[in-house]
Amino acid sequence: MQKLAPVQAAEREIFMDVLRGFAILGIFIANLYSFSFYSPDLPDNSSYLLPKADHTMAFLHHMFIEGKFYSIFSLLFGWGIALQFKRGEANNFNVISTVRRRLLFMLLLGAVHLLIWPGDIVFFYALLAFVLLPLMKFSNKTLLIIGGLLILSPILLYWLKMTWPVLNYPAEKLGQAGEWSADQIFPQYKEVDTREEFAAIMDELTWWDVLKNNVVGFFFRYRYLLFSSRIPKVLGMFLIGYVIGRSDFYKNIAGYKKLVIIIIVSGLLIGLPANYMLAKQMQDHEGDYFGLQQNGLYQTIWYALGVVPLALAYVGLFMLAFRAKTGNKFLSLFAPVGKMAFSNYMMQSLIGNYVFFGTGLNYMWKVGPVYYTIFGVLVFILQIIISTIWLKYLNYGPVEWIWRSATYKKWQPIRRQTT
Repeated sequence: MQKLAPVQAAEREIFMDVLRGFAILGIFIANLYSFSFYSPDLPDNSSYLLPKADHTMAFLHHMFIEGKFYSIFSLLFGWGIALQFKRGEANNFNVISTVRRRLLFMLLLGAVHLLIWPGDIVFFYALLAFVLLPLMKFSNKTLLIIGGLLILSPILLYWLKMTWPVLNYPAEKLGQAGEWSADQIFPQYKEVDTREEFAAIMDELTWWDVLKNNVVGFFFRYRYLLFSSRIPKVLGMFLIGYVIGRSDFYKNIAGYKKLVIIIIVSGLLIGLPANYMLAKQMQDHEGDYFGLQQNGLYQTIWYALGVVPLALAYVGLFMLAFRAKTGNKFLSLFAPVGKMAFSNYMMQSLIGNYVFFGTGLNYMWKVGPVYYTIFGVLVFILQIIISTIWLKYLNYGPVEWIWRSATYKKWQPIRRQTT
């Protein structure tokens, strides 16, 4: 039996790299909310340079960014797995063992990234992908139905937790584990009563402290993922993406153009008002969500109804724009960032640590959404430049090279061949 080899550059779906680059930008801007520790309710809110504009920008983030970009990234993940299996079947490869090995090393690299940034999604995706594999035997129609039900299921799950709070027990135990770990690793936190005292500790962090802090952060991160029912949300998008990849939807987009337009129009008609209501709930009643209150249920409903339709509208708009000459030329600028997305994702985490924490420039609590959005776009432009130059001479990003080499049990040629 032939060995499965890595996908070559000429075989890549360039559009997927473009969309992946776009998703990386949105994910970074969303993550900057956590890096900056932005909080509009602080009594000394005047410390932000543009408090009113920041409030408006935060609302726009909730409406147009919150959940949409990790949804696109989840879609692409399922899409990519489908292409790997299609290629294996076309060439009579036993691809399942290679995909499992790929996921295993993805899990390990995600664990490394967790030590840099506890908000990592790679480790989480790799875990869920092992759940995806047994579902691939179902028909496309069945997968779409299951995917849709999974995306809507957080509404029922939230109501069940409201009715029987004991169902939130796993998330609570993770939170307790995080608090116990924090007490062991950072006993000084026990004495913290005010934001100023906490800020003083954060100002003095070393890189070793950041690493320990991220170990503690793992428990709180996964408490949040369980509480917010992120598992069915992501798995649902995996399944939709898998159907897109398995059906060659994008390759036959000319025949599906009417369907793409329907997805865009319905996504905007449903997604925009639903996400407006989601943004209102997140700004006005955020505490109710974590307190399992009625407004938290409303927030869950608007999230479930609005996030995926708007994310799919984004994808549809990119599909049509990329097929136009001008759109293709502009959007292709995103492709190098998407081709080395894992490397750029880790780079963003390192930049966020350095800029906002006491280990570096210490901009925590000093900038709001307006400035950190501009900052995020500037970093992304820098990544476009770096990625374009890098891929001019090398085949893969550094993390992708390690990942591929481990997957195929052989060091992959990293230098580009010139003719």
